[in-house]
Amino acid sequence: MPFRSPNELHLRSATRRDNISERGARLFGVSVEQFCNWRWQMKNQLTTAEDALKVLQLSVAEREAFQALKDLFQAGITPYYLALMDFENEFDPVRLQAIPRLEELKDRIGVADPLQEVGNSPVKEVVHVYPDRVAFCVAQLCPVYCRYCFRKRRDDEVGLHFNPTIVNQGIDYIASNKNIRDVLITGGDPLIAHDGTLENLLRRLREIPHVEILRIGTRVPVTLPYRITEELADLLAQFHPLWINTHFNCSEELTLEAAAAIDTLLSRGIPVGNQSVLLAGVNDSTQRLKSLLEGLVKMRVRPYYLYQAQTVEGTAHLRVPIEKGLDLMRSLRGRTTGFAIPQYVLDTPSGKIPLSPNHILGRDQETVVLLDLKNNQWREINPLDQYVTPHSLATASDLADSDPVEGLHSI
Repeated sequence: MPFRSPNELHLRSATRRDNISERGARLFGVSVEQFCNWRWQMKNQLTTAEDALKVLQLSVAEREAFQALKDLFQAGITPYYLALMDFENEFDPVRLQAIPRLEELKDRIGVADPLQEVGNSPVKEVVHVYPDRVAFCVAQLCPVYCRYCFRKRRDDEVGLHFNPTIVNQGIDYIASNKNIRDVLITGGDPLIAHDGTLENLLRRLREIPHVEILRIGTRVPVTLPYRITEELADLLAQFHPLWINTHFNCSEELTLEAAAAIDTLLSRGIPVGNQSVLLAGVNDSTQRLKSLLEGLVKMRVRPYYLYQAQTVEGTAHLRVPIEKGLDLMRSLRGRTTGFAIPQYVLDTPSGKIPLSPNHILGRDQETVVLLDLKNNQWREINPLDQYVTPHSLATASDLADSDPVEGLHSI
């Protein structure tokens, strides 16, 4: 079945109202039907400066960056994603995410594997950090190679894309460990595979009795929405409970085509969450972040995480100070719908650490002192000696001898 064309519902949902399919077809000199074919998109992925120059005027620095970085981290951009760019603005937020830049050569602290995933992989490409869940990196190909990608290291390895040996070893490991109840299928982008390949993988994972939840991490709704066909969505819906987390970073990516792809998934009961990365020049202002989050909610996509960018090599120019991230999170509270605000987190080799402004100043006898949204103090009466457990009334002296109550801090 073909990709579903945008309709009135998607027009209401999308932040960006222009028809990218029509614009892209004109830019690349093909029919709209051909432009909307996801296989055509992958076959015509732009990987060199020469490819990009056929439709986009590159700066001298950008042309040099394509050449200087070709052996460090490959470039790859779908015609669709290129058509999202503002061709007149070298610092367009979409362009910053996909076009190589010479700044990538100037990073004094970046490392190849900031999350130490290799060391946390008991078998190849199965990252096991939390006791009950794993990330299963089955894919290597992506529609767009994001310049901030924390798995750049996999670029040098050959044959990782749905490698049968790696897939079999991973499934055997997951089947042998009964603690694993949640499997995140990731890569690369796992949806860059034939439907039959995906069906085989999902069926084998679903046959493992202790695997309760399947998740797919994919950026195709953002970078290649034509991949989300009716046929693919029907296939995925056979394996509920199945969740999809996608990866919009700026409101320019919330197009009619993206809205249609999201709706195709939601109409099959597939929940869609979003994980953004905080990136300099892309979403590092209150207004830009607010536009993205509110646009996602209009699409019925739940903002899930806002990641602090990893210290992966070549990304210093995109990283934002954590203090700035905290200020942004503070600025959102009270200015937009509560469930539109994601959790700001830092991923580490031992798991995610929440990064959040602390509104609790401390305890003053029977009150807890907090800062409200206007930065004024609020005192909440909250006596310790009235803490009731299911079986008894705890006194202040009881609490003094027990573990600290979560959320309470001493002045």
